[in-house]
Amino acid sequence: MFDNLIRTLKNLDGQQLSLDMKTDIDGYLDRECPAENCKFQFKAHLEDWKNLFKDEAIYCPMCRHEAESGNWATAEQVKHARDQARKFITSQMSTAMRRDADAFNSSQRRSSFIKMSMSVNGVNNYFYKRPIPALEEMALKIICENCGARFAVIGSAFFCPCCGHNSAEQTIDSSLNKVEIKLNNLELIKKTLIEQGMKDEAEITIRSLLESCLGDCVVAFQRYSEEVYTRKAPGVTLKQNVFQRIDEGNRLWVSLIGEGYDDWLDIIEMDQLNIYFQQRHLLAHREGIVDVAYIKKTNDATYKEGQRIVIKENEVKSFLSLTKKLVDSIRAKK
Repeated sequence: MFDNLIRTLKNLDGQQLSLDMKTDIDGYLDRECPAENCKFQFKAHLEDWKNLFKDEAIYCPMCRHEAESGNWATAEQVKHARDQARKFITSQMSTAMRRDADAFNSSQRRSSFIKMSMSVNGVNNYFYKRPIPALEEMALKIICENCGARFAVIGSAFFCPCCGHNSAEQTIDSSLNKVEIKLNNLELIKKTLIEQGMKDEAEITIRSLLESCLGDCVVAFQRYSEEVYTRKAPGVTLKQNVFQRIDEGNRLWVSLIGEGYDDWLDIIEMDQLNIYFQQRHLLAHREGIVDVAYIKKTNDATYKEGQRIVIKENEVKSFLSLTKKLVDSIRAKK
């Protein structure tokens, strides 16, 4: 009775359904990190995905998780593919059942006292294969300085998905941009929390964000300086976090390229830079409590030993500006 349905089910076993994947208007293909603790979405230019990317290893631009090329489908692509597969199977089964119903109905004798008929309702046997749609374009488009692969992200990225290269330039720009975003949204965050009746939480959050910005600038500058320096002087072994110490970092640049911080900043800026670096040290190692060493290293008469430093928005903006100035000066010497 169900010969067509049984035959169709057997044919469906192991059958593959191929679907085209659309790119966005700029020719970029949607991808997603398969690591459960990441799931970062990005885009790779389709031409480069075909010609430059290797099947054995793709890298996440955010966390550098490594996996074979077949593992980078987005959640949206997987859902669309499953929906299409379900509709295809349903259409195949529907067609088979209708044929079985027609065969059963035509086999019934017209002269029989008892007449039976079979019908198939509620399912559509028509299937139209729909390509997997693309998500909207991502504004930040990047070309890897190492392999030339083109990819796009939202926010920031640290690694090339094609070769895994970590770009010092890209990383410092992303890190400093993160600080700028924090500063630009302080008022919005504060206002939102206050409107929710969380006045105390608003003050704590803003203070925490401002303090974290100092650390972000120092760590970003340390990482960038270390990367650039070791590329220019591959035989030199640097002390740990040496570029978090202004005097030592300055001497290293002078010895390597003949210029240092005091060539790129004026006296007032150098004094400010020293204070900001030392304040970040207090926040990281002394919960912001001033000690004798801080006063001796900075000559900062604003505080006495035992007080806690207060970080203001204009100070963070000043530090961000000085950090960018140093980075730009180092770039000019590359």
